[in-house]
Amino acid sequence: MKYGIIGAGAMGYRYGVMLQENAAVEVDFIETWTPNIQMVHDQGGVKVARDHANQHIVPINIYTPEDYTGHPDVWIVFKKQMQLADELKRDAPLFHDDQYVFSAMNGMGHFEKIAAYFPADHIIGGTAMIATVLNGPGDVDFMGPKGSEAMHMSKYAGKIDDTTTAVMADFKAAQLNPIWSDNFMGMCLSKVVFNAVTNSLCTMFELQMGQFIEYPGVKAMATQLFNEAYDACERAGIKLIETRQAEIDSVETVSHAYKYHYPSMYQDFSNGRPTEVDYINGYIAKLGREHDYVCRVHEFVTHEVHLAEMMRQYKHA
Repeated sequence: MKYGIIGAGAMGYRYGVMLQENAAVEVDFIETWTPNIQMVHDQGGVKVARDHANQHIVPINIYTPEDYTGHPDVWIVFKKQMQLADELKRDAPLFHDDQYVFSAMNGMGHFEKIAAYFPADHIIGGTAMIATVLNGPGDVDFMGPKGSEAMHMSKYAGKIDDTTTAVMADFKAAQLNPIWSDNFMGMCLSKVVFNAVTNSLCTMFELQMGQFIEYPGVKAMATQLFNEAYDACERAGIKLIETRQAEIDSVETVSHAYKYHYPSMYQDFSNGRPTEVDYINGYIAKLGREHDYVCRVHEFVTHEVHLAEMMRQYKHA
């Protein structure tokens, strides 16, 4: 299988490099951020480290959408939710009827946009419990020891088919450790409700995950947020693939495992970019209201993150 990565950011680099190096498949990267492309060309590839150590250059093929003439079997999409619609519109001439697409982006809202360009049964969804940091153009840091990668996969529509099976095999060979689920929405929302705790709270207080878990009240805070999210999902008829208790317990285990990691929402926040909170806590709150249930804490957290975004302007005054 040949893959085209749309979005050479933290996770795009992670998936593309691991597929290229571990699964020995052909990978092309499509990027629209000019400094990123230029840096990769200047240094002969992307700088890759793991937990801040053993940095080395991995040669890659990287193109703008307008310069690309390849025909991958599968597109892998990793863009910020706010950027995705414009990105897909720019990439549309590269899409063909025989291609599949996989995405494991944070939040919710991307699959509906992707479905405007691909048949529903050619879309593979995923979630990734994989921490990665983009230090700057052409410079990425894989967080966590080798073998710690964890992800789920599911079809957006239809049953698992030969192409989906081949993608899963390549992801296994790449050491991304995929687990299959037949519960698409339950899979997606299980990651969203996790991020609604760790990403949002770490961002507001500018904490690494290890610092966050030191607070003795984290379990109580997580329980309140998870209970609200699960209640909203139940009213919407969505059964999450993790139990409430498993989600609560995972906050501690994942935070300890990635104790030096700043979640992706904080990475956006600290660099002055808009966060994806509307697609995480905001999505849960919207889902609740659509089913006559008010997620008061998630609504409040969404406002808090936006307030923190606004207050950045005064830090440099």
